[in-house]
Amino acid sequence: MARILINYGHRQPEASQFNARLLDAVRDLPAVTINDLTRHYPDRVIDGERERALLLEHDIIVLQFPFYWYSTPAILKEWQDEVLAYGFAYGPGGERLRGKRMLVAMTTGGPAEAYTHGGYNQYTFEELLLPLHATANLTGMTWLPPFVSAGVLRQSAEQTSADVAAYRQRLAGLAAGD
Repeated sequence: MARILINYGHRQPEASQFNARLLDAVRDLPAVTINDLTRHYPDRVIDGERERALLLEHDIIVLQFPFYWYSTPAILKEWQDEVLAYGFAYGPGGERLRGKRMLVAMTTGGPAEAYTHGGYNQYTFEELLLPLHATANLTGMTWLPPFVSAGVLRQSAEQTSADVAAYRQRLAGLAAGD
């Protein structure tokens, strides 16, 4: 069974009912560890050694976050800067993450059609996620197709339930080796 680390970052986790539901849906999966960066590091001072140890204990690294201003929340960027160190994640001797897999699980307030070449954001999710894809490439991790819940601010209860179920199914499948 593959071990999954969810590095969750959010500016205001107490205000995010949708992301909380996603986390609750996978919390009981035996192979999943939830690492709530915002709550663990309220001062944004990341313990690089602790975080690198967590990475080494897991096979799949999930970055879960709401997509703000075409990027991750600041805590996830700080995590990347502190944890994905030269000599550990890249560069000479920096092959410790090689062979692991990376999954982005993100939510957007805007609808999926806004993230098209004809939409108001003008770029696709895949294009906007290129910096994270490049990070996976540099560190030797395999980039997995992202999990995106779009338009969460206007979703029906049925769509929210479907997205939450799909997230659970995706992570359970990854843990099982699918």
